[in-house]
Amino acid sequence: MPGPGLRRSRRRRSPAGRADIIVFLDGDYSDDPGQLAMIVEPILEGSADLVIGSRIAGVMEKGAMPLHGRLGNRFIVGLLRLLYGVAITDLGSFRAIRAESLFQLGMEQMTYGWPMEMVIKAARRGLRVQSVPIRYRKRLGQSKVTGTWRGTILATYYLVLLPLWYFFGRKRS
Repeated sequence: MPGPGLRRSRRRRSPAGRADIIVFLDGDYSDDPGQLAMIVEPILEGSADLVIGSRIAGVMEKGAMPLHGRLGNRFIVGLLRLLYGVAITDLGSFRAIRAESLFQLGMEQMTYGWPMEMVIKAARRGLRVQSVPIRYRKRLGQSKVTGTWRGTILATYYLVLLPLWYFFGRKRS
C-alpha cells in the first residue's frame, strides 16, 4: 500500500525506471567516484554503449593490483579480443552502460562472472564497447577475487570458461 502522499501509478515503467545510464563501481575505495564523468562521457557523446574504466591504461597506485591479477586480466582481455573482437584494455568493474542496453542483455551471472558476461553479451548484440583510462587506488580491506586462493580460482574459472561457453555453446541472444 502506498504511503501518505503517494499514489499508485497505472503507467508501466521501463525496467530501468528513470535512469538513462547505470554505473558500476567497487565500494572499497579502489574506484574513485570523482571519475564518474570520464566513465559516462563516451556514452553521452554517443561514441560508446558500454564504457569500462581501464586500470591498465590509466594510473594504478602501487599495490592496487597483484601481479597475478594483472597477468590474468591481460590474458582475459586477449581472449575477449580473439573471440569477440572487443578492443578493451581491462575488465575492471568501474563501468557505465545505458540502462536500456543493460536490461536487454539479460544478465544471469550474479558473482565472479558478471563483468565478463556483460562484455560478451554487449559484443554479441553489436554494442560499442570502449575503455577509458582511470586512476585506480589500493583498496580498503582484502579483495575477494585476487586476495584469496578461493577467489582467484573461482574468478579464473568464470573468466576463462564463460567466454568459451558463450562462444562455442550458447545460442546468440
